[in-house]
Amino acid sequence: MSTVSTRPRGTAFSETMLGTLRLDDEAESTARKVRLELDVTAARVLRPGRTTEARAAGRIRIDGLADEAAVEGELEISPLARRRIRYRLHFTARGRRLTLDGWKSVTLRRPVASMTVLPYTLYEDGSPVGTGVLRFPLATQGPAFLASWRFPRSENAETLMAPRWRGEAGRTEVWYTTLTDPRTGTGVWLHHELVAPTDGSEPYAHGWAAVFPEDGPVRHVRFGPAPWTGDGSGFRAAGTDARPGRLTGSAHDGAWAWELAEQPVDTPLFTFPRWSWRRPLLPAAHMVPAARARYDGTFTYDGTTLALTGAPGASARIHGHGNARRWAWLHADLGGGDVLEVVAAVSMRPGLRRLPPLVFLRLRRGGRTWPRRPERSAVGWAGWGRFRARIGLPTWTVTGRSGLRRIRVEVAQPPERTLALDYRDPDGSPAVCRNSERADARVLLERWWFGGWRTEARWTLDGTAHAEVGSR
Repeated sequence: MSTVSTRPRGTAFSETMLGTLRLDDEAESTARKVRLELDVTAARVLRPGRTTEARAAGRIRIDGLADEAAVEGELEISPLARRRIRYRLHFTARGRRLTLDGWKSVTLRRPVASMTVLPYTLYEDGSPVGTGVLRFPLATQGPAFLASWRFPRSENAETLMAPRWRGEAGRTEVWYTTLTDPRTGTGVWLHHELVAPTDGSEPYAHGWAAVFPEDGPVRHVRFGPAPWTGDGSGFRAAGTDARPGRLTGSAHDGAWAWELAEQPVDTPLFTFPRWSWRRPLLPAAHMVPAARARYDGTFTYDGTTLALTGAPGASARIHGHGNARRWAWLHADLGGGDVLEVVAAVSMRPGLRRLPPLVFLRLRRGGRTWPRRPERSAVGWAGWGRFRARIGLPTWTVTGRSGLRRIRVEVAQPPERTLALDYRDPDGSPAVCRNSERADARVLLERWWFGGWRTEARWTLDGTAHAEVGSR
């Protein structure tokens, strides 16, 4: 049984505006078309009578200047107190650092119409270089805008690292961290797990640490089982700790030891629907408290010490009844602030175990997450748009389409870079995971454009993807 959260609610919505831009060094008759897509988040619920600061991230397209450039910045939402909604957005186009600055002037005589027009000035390194106007098309974008409004509870990496287990039998909970040492190319995997057996016997904690050197065999060590001694902020048992901002532990009489500081550099990413983490209605739920993080510290194994500085990776969380019948997982830091998280699984539940794998795919690119809702990749809309996975080794794939975009993900886990580990679910049934912290990945993102598909982005990861395939 879970507790009721008392965290304050925030506000989130999406907005698309269309318009034009005229650069000062071009003829007055020249107007470039502009499309601006934003996801806006505020830490508190918006109220018309007060001023609310919000963050914005998205994409901007300007004919001949910016092709789907990442944009981020701030909004000052003050429709009554200051009678304006100000936008200050930053982006880079063809090596130029640009800022879009403007505001919607709210009038009481025409409040709705006035909030759909955004005059703005474009700046380069603080100097004005152009002007333009963006408009929110009510007829075409109004329904999507209204449907995008959410009032999520404020969450951060610290609160999401806290244990979800409330004493129920037949539950398992996992804290795991994967990272890549940028200096040596070595992959690191730390797995911490709480198991509450189905038969009601005492819960226990166990886990393992593994390294995937670039020039040597994969090595690992287990710790536990040991009594569960969690203290409410994370995992603490068997001489290891996994808590917000810190990972420490030792195993095998000190031959393995680690002390790592974790610095989140992104916001949480819910691989499964956000509600499934708060309300355990699904067989399991998966999420990442910070979509990207950086790690500093030391990791020692069998006489070798890795000195980590700014190592990219992430910690993730799982809570549920046990492992799936078959599953595949991918965490890929794509560079430039972009990250891809994939979970594809076949449930153990009767009636679901005969279905093909359900895919939960979350691509965070330019501060925006696609698909907008994780359910779209798993079930689509009335069966349309569901993503598909072909799970196997040494390669597995995921393909799918949502809206005007489609994606293809190919993952390779070479046998010499893959570690197989066996363990048991709360009901005692065995499972085997085959993990590689030096996997390869190829990701192709395409967008439907004027009657055809064109490449929007392409990523290639050689030995820096984190992946796993599991089975019964």
